[in-house]
Amino acid sequence: MKSRLPFRIIYEDKDLIAIDKPCGLLTTHTRLPGRFARETQPTAENFLNDYIRKGQAKSRKCVYLVHRLDRETSGVLIFAKSADLADRLRDCWQANTEKTYLARVEGVLQDECGTFESYLRDDPQTMKVSSVQDPAAGKLAKTEWRKLGTQGGTTLVEVNLLSGRKNQIRVHFSEAGHPVVGDVKYGAKPAKRLYLHAWKLALAEPRHEFESPPPPGLQSK
Repeated sequence: MKSRLPFRIIYEDKDLIAIDKPCGLLTTHTRLPGRFARETQPTAENFLNDYIRKGQAKSRKCVYLVHRLDRETSGVLIFAKSADLADRLRDCWQANTEKTYLARVEGVLQDECGTFESYLRDDPQTMKVSSVQDPAAGKLAKTEWRKLGTQGGTTLVEVNLLSGRKNQIRVHFSEAGHPVVGDVKYGAKPAKRLYLHAWKLALAEPRHEFESPPPPGLQSK
């Protein structure tokens, strides 16, 4: 791993580190065979491990995964500096956080705001998430959104996650007929990037608020 970080550190103290993850960077390693392959794969986690070890190969310091962002999603991503804090944050993640995203979706949304609610299931064969009718077959997901503006046949929305499921925003807007721009996996046309950005993240305990500036294409005019 290179010592130079390919992202901006938003905040750092003795307990936490928050970064501005760029689009295209993995949060953590994929299922690679071998420890060396996993520890050298270009991921936010591995870059930060190298950063806090200050280039000392024998250092045992590391960061601990708290939550994830999809590879093509940019924005606020936090890691803990101890296993104990990471466990505590993960255990109460939903109740302890407020998560606000920006998304540009295909088409013009007619309503000014709304809430999507469904039970989501991850299909390991198709590698896609979808809504199911049987509550026992999925996990409850709620997505609250507000329209910010329209441009070129697309709509910019502010999204508040009332739950935290895999691909939640992408699935809900796709199933509503308005996939996130660039989200080919869920039915959108190809674009320069996936236009989804983790804009703000607030923690109740320890009390912190982090924000990542909206990238081009996700800025409200």
